[in-house]
Amino acid sequence: MDVMAHAKHHVTAMNDASLRHAIDPLSNKQTLDSLRLAWAGSHLSHRHGNVMHSRRSWLRGRRTRNLQVFDTELSADTVEWCPVSASNDVLVCGTYQLQKGAGEEDATPSRTGRLYLFEFRQEAGSMIPPLTELQRLDTAAILDLKWCHVPVSGHTVLGMAAATGELQLYTLSGSQEGGRSLQTLSSVEVGTERLALSLDWSTGRMDSSSDVRVVCSDSAGCVSVLSLAEGALTSLSQWKAHDFEAWISAFSYWDTQLIYSGGDDCKLKGWDLRVGPSCPTFTSKGHSMGVCSIHSNPHREHILATGSYDEQVLLWDGRNMRQPLSESPMGGGVWRLKWHPTHQHLLLAACMHNDFHILNCQPALEGNGGACPVVASYILHNSLAYGADWSRLSLEEPIPCSPAVAEPKESLTESGGHLRIQYESPTASFDTSLEDDAGRYIPEGIAAPSTTPTAGPALNSNDDSSPLSGLLASCSFYDHMLHVWRWDWAPHEVQQKPEQC
Repeated sequence: MDVMAHAKHHVTAMNDASLRHAIDPLSNKQTLDSLRLAWAGSHLSHRHGNVMHSRRSWLRGRRTRNLQVFDTELSADTVEWCPVSASNDVLVCGTYQLQKGAGEEDATPSRTGRLYLFEFRQEAGSMIPPLTELQRLDTAAILDLKWCHVPVSGHTVLGMAAATGELQLYTLSGSQEGGRSLQTLSSVEVGTERLALSLDWSTGRMDSSSDVRVVCSDSAGCVSVLSLAEGALTSLSQWKAHDFEAWISAFSYWDTQLIYSGGDDCKLKGWDLRVGPSCPTFTSKGHSMGVCSIHSNPHREHILATGSYDEQVLLWDGRNMRQPLSESPMGGGVWRLKWHPTHQHLLLAACMHNDFHILNCQPALEGNGGACPVVASYILHNSLAYGADWSRLSLEEPIPCSPAVAEPKESLTESGGHLRIQYESPTASFDTSLEDDAGRYIPEGIAAPSTTPTAGPALNSNDDSSPLSGLLASCSFYDHMLHVWRWDWAPHEVQQKPEQC
């Protein structure tokens, strides 16, 4: 079974009756289109029931709004904003497409991909879409993308985990004024007859003083650690970490001799490179299904977030891996987790068949226990939610600290305000608005103010009461869509749980 279809198999096993028997298209000759239709039928009914729920949540201080949608043509599974300050406006997206072999039924399928490079620029008052495609490169199928958090020998470096079993590196050349592009830097094969599944850099705390290293996991259950020096990757260590696919690997950003890995054997493991990988420092069975996401908190030492096909997000204190600090049910397999780049308590989760969610982990990290509350959800994708990331660009006009306004009761045709379509999907219009970007009603003849992103931290990482506006990107698989969206949050205005509709 193909590796991405294998990931989907975990989802279908937990989904509703209409999808429970959706088997891998290659194994039962079911077409991809029919699978997508079955998916859309059940998922859209769920989404439409939550549109007003999402809107009412915003009226008490939080809101997500789509800025642009891009069709990647191939199935999209990973998206990453550049963390290097000079290129915070740069975004990459990777795709994965399984192509049936020509001729005989049992012909070996091929896995192809494409790497997209974008620039985000939103001019005040401009009607031009903010996302501009700069480059597309046809590649092997892409399983993961990660930027090195700091320049390496003056270059911004992107890492790619490919279905050929290779870890490939690219440099970002050019400037915002002169045009940018990705250039091949280095490549190394982590093993034969396997897929490279994930990668992480040791530079998560933006520290350029130590050696730059990469950790990579693969479909053979192995974890590899490599160093990058003078533009070349050198293998330092490789070991068998899991019985089945090693879906994810990650550094502890506070002690980069410590590595975490998660596999399809339902195990989360820790490794200390100083004593060698012959035996893990711990093995946790806190998750009941395959562990597919791990992220070390770059702001809080010892704090780790993990996600699994069991639909749970677990928070851990690395000093005590016997029991998680909290368990949060997400309603979908948690494929990716990302801590906010400057806010220590916010966690972004890509939840496969249950959209994208932002968790406030402050209560759990303060020892209060219980599930982390969801403070925002982005529900406008029509397929498996795989890739998601925060941008470091700040949006200059956050939602104001003012009482929430009531939704206008008159119809759109009767009112005299400006009609701004927030998002229109290929199948239906999910939401429209008679508000400006700050959520205020727009009377006739008054133009809505616009916001312009600027580079730099958006907020104080220790200030949980300040309003914030964030820029994010997400991508979904079978509908091959990349979305760029913003989130506005005024924590002091959120006083009660969202109403169910």
